[in-house]
Amino acid sequence: MKIISRTAAFLLLPVLVFSAFRLEEPGWQSRYVKISKDGALTYVPDEKGNIIPDFSRVGYHQGDQPIPDVPVVKTISPAASGDSRQMIQDAINEVARRTPDAKGFRGAILLKKGTYLIPGTITVNAGGIVLRGEGDTPQGTRLVAAGKGQRTLLTITGSGTLTEVRGSRVKITDPFVPVGAFSFNVTSAAGFKAGDPVVLFRPGTENWIHDLKMDQIDAREGTKQWQPGEYDLKYERVITKITGNKIFLDNPVVMEMETKYGGGELCKYTFAGRSAECGVENLYFESAYAGDIDEDHGWTAVQFSKTENGWARNITSRYFGNSCVSIGGTAKYITVTDSKCLDAKSVITGSRRYSFNVDGQLNLVMNCQATEGRHDYVTGARVTGPNVFYNCTAKNTHADIGPHHRWATGTLFDNIVTDGEINVQDRGKMGSGHGWSGANQVMWNCTVASAAVQDPWVSARNYSIGTQGKIAPGAIPDRNKATWEGQNKKGLTPKSLYMAQLMARKGKR
Repeated sequence: MKIISRTAAFLLLPVLVFSAFRLEEPGWQSRYVKISKDGALTYVPDEKGNIIPDFSRVGYHQGDQPIPDVPVVKTISPAASGDSRQMIQDAINEVARRTPDAKGFRGAILLKKGTYLIPGTITVNAGGIVLRGEGDTPQGTRLVAAGKGQRTLLTITGSGTLTEVRGSRVKITDPFVPVGAFSFNVTSAAGFKAGDPVVLFRPGTENWIHDLKMDQIDAREGTKQWQPGEYDLKYERVITKITGNKIFLDNPVVMEMETKYGGGELCKYTFAGRSAECGVENLYFESAYAGDIDEDHGWTAVQFSKTENGWARNITSRYFGNSCVSIGGTAKYITVTDSKCLDAKSVITGSRRYSFNVDGQLNLVMNCQATEGRHDYVTGARVTGPNVFYNCTAKNTHADIGPHHRWATGTLFDNIVTDGEINVQDRGKMGSGHGWSGANQVMWNCTVASAAVQDPWVSARNYSIGTQGKIAPGAIPDRNKATWEGQNKKGLTPKSLYMAQLMARKGKR
């Protein structure tokens, strides 16, 4: 056996350390997003001018404000009778009568450690209220969906609907507006000003649906072909600047608009009654259940709707049939962070076990965990992005992660690790005729057992960049393969697209 002297070993050590360091260095960058040494990002357009959009302006106050620690104004303990629902609801109603402070907060309600039996639903329907516990474990603050009945345990909501300001709608005059754009020209910007909340409207026209072949879905009983008007997309934005008739927005276009498919329009809107500044934190949610396939019990732990700039952090749900957190279509700028959806109880089939579900826009789900789910990090039909799922895991999965059905646009799946699949595909006749599930979806540095990522026939691209795992054929294998780059190749830089975009926007090099 050859012996290396101590001196030789000492001289060799720096070489080994240097070699190990070099092996761990980032090895490659995407050809679509380049990052410089100082953290600046450059986006390379495709042949039509589309780029991977900036996903950094999502979640609570677009990521520009930390989630606050709201002062406690009411403290309660579990009811001696065993039924704590009314006691908690009374506390919420009491705090709702308080006058909000300058930042919109009424105060936090502290639920002391212990078990709170909730036979119905708790509702927060005023802004500025935080429901806070003393720990998201069974030994902390434990809220139990007691008894039978599919229901949401905690609903955070407001009132009203999104209403277009009459006479404010104008046409976009650019013949093509690419994905990633923050500006475009309109017929007249005279009726708008910086700070106006606006809807960016992209019509779902008959010829677009035909070219997408979604009026030709291979039918089975219950299959519904896509219809014009049902696929009109409404993106909420805020005007940041106006130059002549050129309007600049706070968030990017995530669905290309072109004249032959109806172009696009812009209008002002109001949403009177939409609540804001509500949160839920440090709580453990549990559902009673009769058996592993029992479905007559708690269904969703927390539901957001008709609200904005809210959060759920450090919460855990166990044994619910569907979700830990579900963000409805009327909710935006919601951050869900450091939360867990564990051990769902239901039949393992459709419309169940959507662990972290997003139907709204401009939302962020990060640092979350799921077990025994089906669609653990998922969007629904006609979801208007951007939305982000970042740094999340899923174990013992029973279906796939990704856009579930019917043309969700502008979603980033960033550093998602699953023992199952992430799919972005034409689902065809699955469900009631889901068809193309997602458009301008980006998988970045994800780890999967397999993934099917396909491109729609028209109007969008999908990306799988740095994915570790196998390529799956998909539900309909003859569809166009999406952009795959660096499959099973280590060292993608930046490691996280969302974090790189956020840091670049904030100037934190």
